[in-house]
Formats: sequence, C-alpha cells, structure tokens
Amino acid sequence: QVQLVESGGGLVQPGGSLRLSCAVSKSLFDISRMCWYRQTPGKQRELVASITIGGSTNYADSVKCRFTISRDNAKNTVYLQMNSLKPEDTAVYYCNFPTSTVRSWGQGTQVTVSS
Repeated sequence: QVQLVESGGGLVQPGGSLRLSCAVSKSLFDISRMCWYRQTPGKQRELVASITIGGSTNYADSVKCRFTISRDNAKNTVYLQMNSLKPEDTAVYYCNFPTSTVRSWGQGTQVTVSS
C-alpha cells in the first residue's frame, strides 16, 4: 500500500506563490509517472500536472506557464511550484499515480488564494 502525504498548502494572496510537496512511501525510481490533482467542492477531481521518471512534464491549460512539477527521486518526493496564483486555483491539492493506476488518496493540502 503506497502512502502519499501532501504538504505546503496555505492562504496566499492573488499573484503569490506556494510550493507543494508530496512524500511517497515507495521509491520514485520505480514509478514511471506521478501527478498532481486538485478538487473543489462539488466538482470532479482535476488533473493539474504530471511528470515522468525522465522528467517529461504535462500541464492542464489552466496552469501552463504558472505551475512547475518536479520530482526528487532520491528523496521520494514530488513537488508543485505554483506561481502567479489566482483565486480559481483555490482547491485541495493531491498527488497520486496516473488515473489508470491511481492509489488510495492522501489527505491533500488546502490552497486558498484570496485577498
């Protein structure tokens, strides 16, 4: 059972930045792709970004050029650097495997963008 622990969320003003972290209980050297998702009340969970073991990345159109996903395989940690935050980025953020192989969800980390 893989455990995923997200952290780094908080309250930030529009235009601000946050860096989220996801600690993974399995060696990232054995995981080909990791993803960040987000969810707001009443909406489906949305795929935000993904990264392969080789460092190739993909982003939702809504976050392109503002968010950067990265991974430190030696630390079994995946990151999401979020810049130029907007109120519509407010959500609970989760990391997990791709949707076809998703594991049990962690508790997520709340990001609130508000003045």
